Amino acid sequence: MALAWLQRVELAFFATAFLCGAVAAAALTRTQGSFSGSCPLYGVAVLNGSSLVLSRPSAPSLCYFVAGASGLLALYCLLLLLFWVYTSCIEDSHRGPMGLRFALATSAIAIFLVLVCACILRFGTSSLCKSIISLNMTSCSDAQKTPWIPPGTAVQFYSNLHNAETSSWVTLVLWCVVVVLQVVQWKSEAAPYRPLQRGDPEWSSETDALVGPRLSHS
Repeated sequence: MALAWLQRVELAFFATAFLCGAVAAAALTRTQGSFSGSCPLYGVAVLNGSSLVLSRPSAPSLCYFVAGASGLLALYCLLLLLFWVYTSCIEDSHRGPMGLRFALATSAIAIFLVLVCACILRFGTSSLCKSIISLNMTSCSDAQKTPWIPPGTAVQFYSNLHNAETSSWVTLVLWCVVVVLQVVQWKSEAAPYRPLQRGDPEWSSETDALVGPRLSHS
C-alpha cells in the first residue's frame, strides 16, 4: 500500500516535470525564433543608432541543445505517464527491482541534463543582459521596449529566457524529489526477508492455524 502511494506521488511529479519541461523548450524556441534563428545566450548586444543589434550570437546548436534536452525529458515524462495509465488499466502496475534500477539511472541522467540546461540559461542570459546594461540601459527587461534591428526581433526575449530558466530550475527540483521517492521504493523492495520467530505475533497466528490454539494450563 505504501509503495503504491509513493508511486502515485512520483507520477504526479512526472506530470509537473512534463509541464515545466515543455514550457522551457517552448520559451527558448520562441526566443531563438525572434532572433531569426540566432541563439542570444552568451550573445553581445550593441547600439546601432537608437536601436539594438545582436552582434555576436552564440552558435544556434547551443539553443538547440537546451531546447531539445528540455523537450525530450518532457516527452519522456509524458510517455511514462501514459505507460503507467495503460498498465494500471490492464494489469498490476507494480514495478520490480530491475525497473527501479532503470528508473534511478534514467533520473540521474535527467538531473544532469536539466542542471546543465539551467546553468546555460542562467549564465547565458546574464551575459547577454550585462552587455545590454553596459549600453546605459536601466535593466534587461527594459530592452524589450527598445527597437531592435531587424524590426520586430527580440520581442519579449527577456521574459521568454526568464521563463525558460525558472522552468528549468523547477524541473531540477522535481527530478530530485523523484529520485528520493525512487530510492525509498528501492530500499523498501530490497529490504531483507526475516523469517518468523517464536515471539512474533505472526508466528502465533500461523501455528494456531496449523495445530490449533494452545490450551492454557491452570
